[in-house]
Amino acid sequence: MIDWEAAWKAALRDRPPRGGPDEWDQRASSFARHVADSDYAEKLLHILQPQPSWSVLDVGCGSGTMAVPLARRVASVTALDFSPRMIELLRRRCAEEGIENVTAVIGSWGDDWDRLGIGTHDVALASRSLAVEDLRGAVTKLDRAARRQVFISSLVGDGPADRRIFEAVGRTFRPGPDYIYVYNLLHQMGIFANVSFLSSVEWKGYATHAEALEELRWMLKSPTADELDRLKAYLAAQLRAHEGAWRLPAPRTIRWAVIWWEKEEAGGRARGVQNSA
Repeated sequence: MIDWEAAWKAALRDRPPRGGPDEWDQRASSFARHVADSDYAEKLLHILQPQPSWSVLDVGCGSGTMAVPLARRVASVTALDFSPRMIELLRRRCAEEGIENVTAVIGSWGDDWDRLGIGTHDVALASRSLAVEDLRGAVTKLDRAARRQVFISSLVGDGPADRRIFEAVGRTFRPGPDYIYVYNLLHQMGIFANVSFLSSVEWKGYATHAEALEELRWMLKSPTADELDRLKAYLAAQLRAHEGAWRLPAPRTIRWAVIWWEKEEAGGRARGVQNSA
């Protein structure tokens, strides 16, 4: 029998490191702009079916991709992220939009959530944030933090990474583990989860070539000067003018798996039936 926890850790070695709080602080503003152009949040909300009475824990909340739209539909949201800059952007957005039911907390998967005052919530959500080495520990934390349901969205295949960028600089693309590792580990833990799928067609526009370089280089994780030169040359050759912006000649389809399960009132776990949508 495959040890899916060990397989997850082994596959992570092929994925570029996720980066720590400092790196995400630097990426925060461009990341917030990027996700604002996506229909991901709307599609995930359709799967979540949030209820007005819910309290929600959003782990790895970023600048509020899910926390803000959820706050308009539920009673309260506790938003957790290890990047102080992301939390700052979230708080600023809530203030600008008059949202008062979001509690933003700086913290990570590895922190003591009891000391952070996270508590328990009707629903625990990890939206595109499960880039952790201790997958079993993260899932256990989510499960304990939820009274009703747990939702995890995990990449499918390449996820948000663009193979064209790696090929342009001469790197071999290694996507690392995707949702199937998460699903199978849950099964080994006795959690028989539901699975739904959502996809987005992304054809991102950039104001300048320099902006395109800045927003695409994150995929490479510490690129060398030579790799940056190759990426600049690739973008100079490939970017096309379109409606006052620049974009690559073809869009990408990005897929995510939404894995979720219900908690039983007695504290056990409901046995879900796999499905797709």
